[in-house]
Amino acid sequence: MASMISSSAVTTVNRASTVQSTAGALFGSLKSMSGFPVKKVWPPIGKKKFETLSYLPPLTREQLLKEVEYLLRKGWVPCLEFELEKGFVYREHNSSPGYYDGRYWTMWKLPMFGTTEASQVLKELDEVIAAYPEAFVRIIGFDNVRQVQCISFIAHTPETY
Repeated sequence: MASMISSSAVTTVNRASTVQSTAGALFGSLKSMSGFPVKKVWPPIGKKKFETLSYLPPLTREQLLKEVEYLLRKGWVPCLEFELEKGFVYREHNSSPGYYDGRYWTMWKLPMFGTTEASQVLKELDEVIAAYPEAFVRIIGFDNVRQVQCISFIAHTPETY
């Protein structure tokens, strides 16, 4: 019966023990009452985050072009939105989520139906920035078949932020 054990099962056990020992080395100095490793929390003061790619450094022009090309390849409709005051979710008038809590921004013109070139979207982005240099601007990819927003990322932040 011992010959029935496959070598892949033995390899899996060895890999699991390697992962456990690595995790132990990483979190060995951190303690938790429940026995699970303690993870660090992102500091919320002075480091607000916005959309999907906001944990990365600001996107360069070339990176923005690649992101827009991606959403066009997926068949999504590009749309630009801007916010003049606060570029993040906030609750000013109520404690529960609602329409006026910073989730809805002002749309720049109309969604860019029929756009096939990423450079067209970046040209519109330049127009928004020229008109409102102190605004937060985001690019959205909207799937008009499923009626959902599929991608959203900050394309411009004010110099004062």
